[in-house]
Amino acid sequence: MTQDDINTVRFALSHARMSTYDVAVAHDHMLALRLYSWNAQISAALFTSLQVCEVVIRNAVSDALEAVYGQNWPWNKTFEVSLPFGRMQELISARSGAQTVGQVIPELSFYFWQQMFTNRHFGRIWSRHIERIFPGMDATMAKQAKRIYIHDELEHIRGLRNRIAHHEPIFRSNLEADFDRIVNLVRLKCPTSAHWLVQNNLFTIIYAQKP
Repeated sequence: MTQDDINTVRFALSHARMSTYDVAVAHDHMLALRLYSWNAQISAALFTSLQVCEVVIRNAVSDALEAVYGQNWPWNKTFEVSLPFGRMQELISARSGAQTVGQVIPELSFYFWQQMFTNRHFGRIWSRHIERIFPGMDATMAKQAKRIYIHDELEHIRGLRNRIAHHEPIFRSNLEADFDRIVNLVRLKCPTSAHWLVQNNLFTIIYAQKP
């Protein structure tokens, strides 16, 4: 690229957005663009993993909800009133016009699924089903500790997911640890799926190419 090309691209992306990358590479504008490109690529690789993790987790939670509230749990009044107001409204909106549970599930946010691991749901759901739903967890952990662990891990990767979704820089984060977190959450539910995720992911290759 010529210097004019570099300047044109930087202008299109905005100098305010590029400033974070400029600082990271001692204001080498070409290297800053390479870092920006790498940040986008590694974000895409992680988002693929996050997608798998989210689908596995929400299906696992749906399994537990079905065991407690029946096959049509999104329409179960007892479940509905067990939710805090915001999540209750989200559920009502998600099931509006839906005919099946499968149509409701993808309409609910990642935050909804993460909040299903708060303490308010422990007695009715997780004290009875967490060991069956997540067989990959340490058998010596107490059920409450298992719930807390999943809740906190989901909170961490939800923050990562939001940064990626808003096209924010993530290159300063410990991305290897983040990837391991994502894989481990899948492994808690299904080790085979976790292995498949690792085998069909570009994260490791792209991470090694960091400028």
